[in-house]
Parts: sequence; C-alpha cells; structure tokens
Amino acid sequence: MKKHHRKIFILIVFVYVVFSLYAAYNVFFNTKVITRVHRVVKKITVATSGGGVVAPYIGDDVWNPWEDEQANALSALHKQREAFRQYQERIDKNRPKRYKVQIWGKAAIGLYLWEHILEGPLNPTDIQAQWREGEIQVGKIDFSFYTGPAVIQGHVPLDTDSVVLVLNGREQQKISYATRWLQHVQTLMQFHAVNRVAVVLLGSERCTNDWISPYLRRHGGFVDLLFLVYDSPWVNDKDVFQWPLGVATYRQFPVVMPNSHMVSSTRPFLCNFLGTVYNNSSRETLMGILKQTGLDKECITTGREKWLPQETVESLRLYQTALAQSELTLCPVGINTECYRIYEACAYGSVPVVEDMVTPGGCSAARSSPLRLLKAAGAPFIFLKDWKELPGLLEKEKMMSQEERTERRRKLLEWYSSFRQQMKDRFTEVLEETFFKNS
Repeated sequence: MKKHHRKIFILIVFVYVVFSLYAAYNVFFNTKVITRVHRVVKKITVATSGGGVVAPYIGDDVWNPWEDEQANALSALHKQREAFRQYQERIDKNRPKRYKVQIWGKAAIGLYLWEHILEGPLNPTDIQAQWREGEIQVGKIDFSFYTGPAVIQGHVPLDTDSVVLVLNGREQQKISYATRWLQHVQTLMQFHAVNRVAVVLLGSERCTNDWISPYLRRHGGFVDLLFLVYDSPWVNDKDVFQWPLGVATYRQFPVVMPNSHMVSSTRPFLCNFLGTVYNNSSRETLMGILKQTGLDKECITTGREKWLPQETVESLRLYQTALAQSELTLCPVGINTECYRIYEACAYGSVPVVEDMVTPGGCSAARSSPLRLLKAAGAPFIFLKDWKELPGLLEKEKMMSQEERTERRRKLLEWYSSFRQQMKDRFTEVLEETFFKNS
C-alpha cells in the first residue's frame, strides 16, 4: 500500500515539473502567443476573376485600443494644415504685388524728381555729401535713389533688374558723360543684371536730342521709356513722355513748404526779376520798359551781365526773399521759354508772368506750345505775347484788393501741389504699366 502511494506522489511531482517547464518555456521563449482578445482581424481585398472580394485576414499586429482615435486626430490635423495652407495662398494672391526700382541720379534734375515730385527722403541731409541715398514706397513700387559724385559705375548696390537713369544732355560735355552711363547699363543688360530701363533726360533747350535716339528700344536699343524735358516733337505718351524742368536744384533751391503766412501776407512789391540780362534779348527789352515807365520802383529788379552757375548763400537768400515778397514773377524767354524761375515762383505763390513765345530750334511749334505740359495741366499763369503789355497789366494789379490777391495766391499754391502729384502719379503708373504689366 505504501509503495502504491509513493508512485502516485512521484507521478504528481513529475506532472508538476512538466507543467512548470512548459509554462516557463511559454513565458521566456514563445513571444507569439495570441489569444482571442489580442487577435486583430484585417480586411484585405483579394482579386478574383469576378471582381474584388473582401476576406478577413488574421494578422500578427498587436492591437492598439486608441488606434481609431489617433487616426482621427491625425486626419483632423492634416485637414487643419491644409486649410491654413489654402488660407495663406488666398492671402498671398490678394496681397498687392510690389516691385523694386532703382533711380540713379546723375543730373541735378534727379533731385527735383526725388525730393519735389516723389517726396522722398535723402541721407545724409548734407547737400555737399559725396553719396546720398533714400527709399520710398509709391503705388506698387519700392523706389531707392542714389546720387552724388561718389555714385559711380559698378558701385551702386544693385538689388533689382529695373533702373531709372537721370541724365543731363544739354551740352556736348554732358552728353559724353551721359553716354558712358548708358553704355554701362547696356553692359549690365547683356549680363542680365538689368532688364528694364527708363531715362529721365534734361534735353537740349533747342530739342536736338538725336544722340540718344539709337538707345531707344523703338530704334533697336534698350531704353524702354524716355521722360524728356521741353516741348520735344518726340513726345507721344507711349514711350516718350514730357517731363517738367523744375527748380534749380543745382543752385540748392530748396523744397518750400507752403504756410498760411505765404498765402495771406501783404506783399510789398508788384513784381520781381533777378537774372542775367543779355544784349539784344527779351530780358533787355523787359528791363527797358520797366525803367521807362517808372515801374521798376515798384518791383524788385536786379540784372547782371554774366550768368553764374552757382548762387552764393546771400544771393540765394535775396532771390527767395524777392519771390516771397512779390505778387508776380516776370519770366522772359531765354534759349527756351521754360525756365527754372517759373517753378520757383510757383513754390512761393508768386504768379509767373510768362512770355508766351516759341523760341528758335527744333521744339514743337504746335498751338499748345510753348509750355505744353504746364498749359495742359491748367497752369494759372499770366501769359503775354509782348512785354509792351506789361505796364497795363501792372496798373490792373494795383487795383486788386488784398482778398483777391490772397485767393489767387492760394489757387496757385494748390495748383502747384496738384501738378507735382500728377507728375508723381504719372511717373509711377507709366513705370508699372511698362515694366511690370506681365509680371
């Protein structure tokens, strides 16, 4: 009996050891145990001759109870990112496109363009500085301006392929200098550093500007636009536009800000003329008439026999004072009818009295000339065909009331401000249309 119990005990121990070893094996060596709870059934498409049949597939992947939530979260995040991307695209599409244009001022009229027309700043403010520059936004264009003796070929930091070159073509020496700059820009175009070019040109007072013709695109050149001073017959408002002469910036004539005193003050003089008087000229005739009638005592008149390219500090002050204290500024013709004095008088609210006569040369002789640009803009000037009309005009001036003079002065200052704004708009619109229409 004892022997029988012992066999049973040994058998139980043996079975226990076997199950223990089996359990240990499953725990430490068999990692692919899959229970019903951990099975993942996946559907796959099995191609058959009759079409696609969906059949269950029992995979070996471990079940993730948050799989659906994570998938939904990822899908939502993707949709948010896509919606934001589309929103950014709409913003970029609706945002006005901006363009860059550099202006290289290699003639004094560049300062009239920049400071008086575009109203751009200049740094440094010292007018004697060798290098001056500034930036301004007008319309869709970001303008940058460079001027001064130190602005030389190859040393302007070019950050755009669109350039406006301001040049002087009045005399042969100036033309030679201007030609070198045009050739420099032509080289830049050959290397595709510059693709669009406009020129603002102080042309010949006799409108003889044939030297620049080969550079115009219409004649096989590279200049897309030409803004030309004086009543040239070339002006077509397509690729050649008339540009105002402006004030004598080369003589440091400043930007004048109108004020109430300038409008309403009582001015002690009827008229002024300060300038060079040439023999056998219209100016000599004017001065003679003033002296003969005694009207020179009611006007500020100073004549000199020799033209001086630069004003002294004192002569500039006297000239500005004469403009500010006179009701009228007398503007006799020189080589051309258009002169700096006209614009300088407007700046101070002194009405220009203009000799309405076409001068010899190649300028337009149409009915709208001379001063075609100013007349088209409705300039409130007094036009005389002969200086013999001046005494009668000045007698009428004496009869005007202060209120009438104040109102006339106000209209002149408003017109001049409006005229400069028109030139600003025209300049930028023409550049946008020609340079960037297809951009």
